Amino acid sequence: MSDFDLFSTTEEHEELREAVRAVSEDKIAPHAADVDERSRFPQEALEALVSTDFHAPHIGEQYEGVGADALATCIVIEEVARVCGSSSLIPAVNKLGTMPVILGGSEEIKQRYLPEVASGEAMFSYGLSEREAGSDTASMRSQAAPDGDGWILNGQKSWITNAGVSDYYTVLAVTDPDGKRGGNISAFVLHADDAGFTLGEPERKLGIKGSPTRELFFDDVRVPGDRIIGAPGEGLKIALRTLDHTRVTIGAQAVGLAQGALDQAVAYVKERKQFGKAVADFQGVQFMLADMAMKLETARQMVYTAAAKSERHDDDLPFYGAAAKCYASDAAMEITTDAVQLLGGAGYVKDFPVERMMRDAKITQIYEGTNQVQRMVMARQLLK
Repeated sequence: MSDFDLFSTTEEHEELREAVRAVSEDKIAPHAADVDERSRFPQEALEALVSTDFHAPHIGEQYEGVGADALATCIVIEEVARVCGSSSLIPAVNKLGTMPVILGGSEEIKQRYLPEVASGEAMFSYGLSEREAGSDTASMRSQAAPDGDGWILNGQKSWITNAGVSDYYTVLAVTDPDGKRGGNISAFVLHADDAGFTLGEPERKLGIKGSPTRELFFDDVRVPGDRIIGAPGEGLKIALRTLDHTRVTIGAQAVGLAQGALDQAVAYVKERKQFGKAVADFQGVQFMLADMAMKLETARQMVYTAAAKSERHDDDLPFYGAAAKCYASDAAMEITTDAVQLLGGAGYVKDFPVERMMRDAKITQIYEGTNQVQRMVMARQLLK
């Protein structure tokens, strides 16, 4: 291998990108505006992704998945997000929901749930945040009390992505109220049809309107003992390790949204004429485009590097995952905002997708840890 091959995606990764882009443009993009307008789940996207095995590409071949590496999974999410942010949450949240099972679950629990997600029969969501425990996850109030060979779960979870369309939920709850804070939380798999498990009304959101976000409520839900992920007390550790890996996918979603907005802006300024020439001929516009592309490529390199570290389980993944998510989401917010600016009045109306991309980009700075929390994570790694 020559030195010039070392720092690039493989041919397989680029072939994957072409395949996902084709599916996204053909089957997902045509519905994106309607999905946003009506705040409806992108069923067409789900069907297109399942039929091409792009809905949960991270699941290993031993569990009947396609066994895509972390970078390939990011490329899938990025290319879907380029046309529809809501639809990109299908592969992203399937990874988020199943990652605790993959990282901390027994072989039995992996064999029980992962093949169903791999086949597209089921989707998997992730329940960590609560009303009073957002960034401060260790202060959660949901409790699971031992009951014979199982547990009785009570409490609630907030801001749960794809709630109501997922069949399974990784849920974190305190199992030892008198135990050491953070070391007293366990992780469980809940089924959508568990008695006593109900959902709140869908949230009315600024963006990603096609991905339902709802509260989860647990009222004396009986969880069988064989549905615990890892050992009692390991839950929060597994949950935070999960986020080290899945923050990289949010970075990928941000990169895709930014790329979609940049593509729209470039096409528009080349066509639109003012003062007798194309808007693209003005140096002020060219410098804006150059800055947008520079930030985008920086974000993409950070995400891909973090993805490689995620695949290898490198010790410095916590820093890189936080940095990639933080930088990429900040860049996406700037780039989508600048794209709206470059389209002028046209950017502010729904005839063009950039205003949707700008609204969708905002959440990438907030979920899976706000960017303020990402900076705390990075600083903690530096000061260790």
